[in-house]
Amino acid sequence: MLAKLTNKVVPPLAVFILFVGLWEIVLRLTGTKAYLLPKPSDIVIAAAANGSNLIASVSTTIVEAVLGFLASVVLGVAFAILLALSKTVERSVYPYAIILQTIPIVAVAPIIVIWFGAGMNAIVVIAFLIGFFPILSNTLIGLNSTEQNMKNLFYLYNATKMQTIWRLRIPAALPYMLAGLKISCSLSVVGAIVGEYIAGIGGLQGGLGYAITVASTRLQTAYLFACGLSAALVGIVFFLLINALSNRLLRSWHDSAMNG
Repeated sequence: MLAKLTNKVVPPLAVFILFVGLWEIVLRLTGTKAYLLPKPSDIVIAAAANGSNLIASVSTTIVEAVLGFLASVVLGVAFAILLALSKTVERSVYPYAIILQTIPIVAVAPIIVIWFGAGMNAIVVIAFLIGFFPILSNTLIGLNSTEQNMKNLFYLYNATKMQTIWRLRIPAALPYMLAGLKISCSLSVVGAIVGEYIAGIGGLQGGLGYAITVASTRLQTAYLFACGLSAALVGIVFFLLINALSNRLLRSWHDSAMNG
């Protein structure tokens, strides 16, 4: 177990240390100005100097991203089940879901702000919209990929559509559903930050999007990097949590987790 964990952790950690070390050394040797490209040490110093503000911004973004993600999970799975119950409904409605996904979020964000007002509500809606389609699409693919022989067996036993959905098609679609969650959880962080750019409010309630905007206008490049890396770290943590949940649910029966 320890050897397996070491094989997973050591190679990426070694690459990270090598990359950061080269970054620091090259910039010191070339004398590059910090406002153009900060050294890793500059980023750490900036993060420490603005620690309280950074923590407050990260906390705000996490709340917004989690709320948007949860909404996308509930509504994405629910809509996928409704579409899977009827091929006619799926053929009628699903193309419009695809069309909505192709519309840039920055194009509809001003309308969302008008409807929901600036602040938390609009940001959560934007995070939800960005994370909704991967869950809907993956879950629907999974529901439609159920083995035909198993569906025939349920039909022979006079199972209703809802019984077939809950006892056969949803369990069979679980790997696809979890794959959609892995995509959506990271996109929800992106959506929250995009929402903060467009519909955010200032001060400590502004989130990482507001902090990035302020840092860029003040040429605080090191703090800008710190905010960006914090956003990336939040997305990575979200992904690892969903990945752990996926492994826990699938490891006893699905190859994707058993071989991981």
